[in-house]
Amino acid sequence: MMGTGTFALPTFQDLIASQHQLVGLVTQPDRVLRGKLAHPHPMKEAAIAAGVDVFQPEHVNTPAALDQLRHYAADVFIVAAYGQILSAELLSIPPLGAFNLHGSLLPKYRGAAPIQFAVLNGETETGITLFQIEPKLDAGPIVGVVKTNIGAKETSGELHDRMAPLGGPLTLKMLQELETDTLTKTYQDTSQVTKAPKILKESGRIDWSKTTTEISWHIRGMQPWPMPFTDLNVPERKTICMQILDVDPYAEVSQKILENAVPGACLNVDESRLIIRTGDGALEIKTLQPSGKRAMPASDFLRGTSVKDAYAN
Repeated sequence: MMGTGTFALPTFQDLIASQHQLVGLVTQPDRVLRGKLAHPHPMKEAAIAAGVDVFQPEHVNTPAALDQLRHYAADVFIVAAYGQILSAELLSIPPLGAFNLHGSLLPKYRGAAPIQFAVLNGETETGITLFQIEPKLDAGPIVGVVKTNIGAKETSGELHDRMAPLGGPLTLKMLQELETDTLTKTYQDTSQVTKAPKILKESGRIDWSKTTTEISWHIRGMQPWPMPFTDLNVPERKTICMQILDVDPYAEVSQKILENAVPGACLNVDESRLIIRTGDGALEIKTLQPSGKRAMPASDFLRGTSVKDAYAN
């Protein structure tokens, strides 16, 4: 198996527990920060505990790395959240093919951030697609799909953690079909392709000119990274950078108040509530986290800060 992130871990554990011979884990190198490991490596830890060989090439497509992959003599490569592009030469090594677990219903959301984009775009359903890898990004034939609904308040992180365990059973079913020569392949409809490129840190900034619904999707989609944030500009105070963690639509605002406010303006309709004008209405901020402080209900924040004539951007 080739994988690094927590999305891949449940499938790796299912493979360890299966009747299949798992000959090796190929995973990203340990990352060191100031002389110490920057984070734990759960895939590597699971492999060591199970007695599975671990290979951590800095670049997996070098001749030396390819030689090591050939040395494993694996029939199949299973890939999930690995983090490197695989060359055509690498993909030709396993005689039965290389297969990737992808966190969307392909051909929707090809790319690095499929789970986030499903939430950002307000999808109500997503899933995991298992497909045979071809050199073109996420374009190979589909060999298995499992679907799941997206909760109305579910964040990208919550959806990620709930989806990750779905990959193992899907992979084991595919391996059984390979063994019995019953595997079917469905080619992707290229006219339905959408993209899910890498999310950047600045992508977390909230655009208050968007609709109430779009901002709600954005706030859920940007958690746990890069986190949805805004700058609150309060008269005669230093700008407060804060993360917005939970919101609800707020309909109890008169049309006159909305017409006299620009998107991002804090609406003075209730001193115990933080209400912000959006492109088509208003949102109530339920939970927020000012920079350097703990997450808190907006009512707690308002006890120490007046937002009269404040605006967010």
